[in-house]
Amino acid sequence: MPGSAAFWFLIPAIFTLAAIGIYPLLLALYNSFHQYKLADLASGTPFIWFDNYIATLSDPSFWGALGRTALFLCVTLPIEVALGLFAALMLHRTTLPWMRAIARVSLVIPMATTYAVVGLIGRLIFNRQFGVANYIGGLVGMPPQDWLADPTLAFVSVMIMDIWQWTPFCALILLAGLTMVPKEAEEAARLETPRWSKILWHLQRPYLLPGLTAILILRSADMLKMFDAVFTMTRGGPGTATEFISVYIQRVGFRLFDQGMASAQAILLLILTIVLSRLYIRFVYREAA
Repeated sequence: MPGSAAFWFLIPAIFTLAAIGIYPLLLALYNSFHQYKLADLASGTPFIWFDNYIATLSDPSFWGALGRTALFLCVTLPIEVALGLFAALMLHRTTLPWMRAIARVSLVIPMATTYAVVGLIGRLIFNRQFGVANYIGGLVGMPPQDWLADPTLAFVSVMIMDIWQWTPFCALILLAGLTMVPKEAEEAARLETPRWSKILWHLQRPYLLPGLTAILILRSADMLKMFDAVFTMTRGGPGTATEFISVYIQRVGFRLFDQGMASAQAILLLILTIVLSRLYIRFVYREAA
């Protein structure tokens, strides 16, 4: 039977999804309701109901890490979308096919770079002694800055690296939306008004909103679980200046060895991600529909 054959071909994918997606989620949910401290396994893992969740919600450090993550998201994501939209509009308007092809290939390079490598590149760029950032600043008369030792500059440094890596993603998604706009409609709109802002808002915006929704969902989820680049670049420091929520959860789970508390925090982070995704779909995607 063709149907049964297709089912057998799906079994490896189902097992893989269960092994790397469903099982860790269920294990984290189970641990979140238990006292599970790796440094005190002799005491067992008793069931403690919602104590881990209550302790998490009353933990100032958790709210501090979540606040830093929210600030990072609210500042960095709009910049990435704005720069990506600008790049997409420029590529959409160009009449040189070879330039568009080269730009598309160039935009893929930052996205293809792994998070850990981006963090290492950031450490080199913002190094006080031999970093490119201080060299460029010296060309305009700015004194050398200890970027990764100053709380504000370290936060800005992480922002810059994230913007460098993921603005191309926004540009490619928005460029795909712009290519869906009928050329006849664009030509008529340009004859009607020379103002690009009116064309963008009244003609191109509906075609951009589905892609914008995908960008908001994917990038928000990435920023909420952002760990590799930050940990490689700053280790969450100086102090707690770049200790985002994922870095804080890692510290609780693998430095304080409290797996129960870390699991509860991870589940709350998952709930927050789902809520944000639903809000994006409700207020952005529905407008496009």
